[in-house]
Amino acid sequence: MAPSSSRSAPSIGRANGFSLVEMLVVLFVIGLLASVVVLSMPGDERILRNEAERFAARTIAARDEAIVGGAPVALVVGPAGYYFQRRVDGAWQALPGKGFDLAAWKQGTQATVAQPGGRGRIVFDTLGLASGDGAVRLERGDRHLILRIARDGKVTLDAA
Repeated sequence: MAPSSSRSAPSIGRANGFSLVEMLVVLFVIGLLASVVVLSMPGDERILRNEAERFAARTIAARDEAIVGGAPVALVVGPAGYYFQRRVDGAWQALPGKGFDLAAWKQGTQATVAQPGGRGRIVFDTLGLASGDGAVRLERGDRHLILRIARDGKVTLDAA
């Protein structure tokens, strides 16, 4: 009788590792997840649009505050950011309240005020009328949007 070995011969059909189909499925899932991450990251256009919409909403709220509060409200825009003031007892004071405080432009965003006289101040009176026509051009990368304020107090946001 031949000595028996406790080891059996390895099976030829069985191999260690992954099949080609399994590898392709894993690569497909990784590629799908990577594309979701890349598409969900905000680009310059989305950041600019969000900032411009926030600026427009705050400007409209300031106009409404002038009407409801019964005192003129000024929008002051500069290259670093913008803020709002209220006319009280003949002097301009910071407009109190959340949303009316100093708001800086996001890093990479540039603002240019296009208004007659080159001023960066527009005043809304107690009827909601603006002191003059004005426009603020926001730029980020090669994208830009323009916030326009009409004499009648209408605030619009459009691509130029």
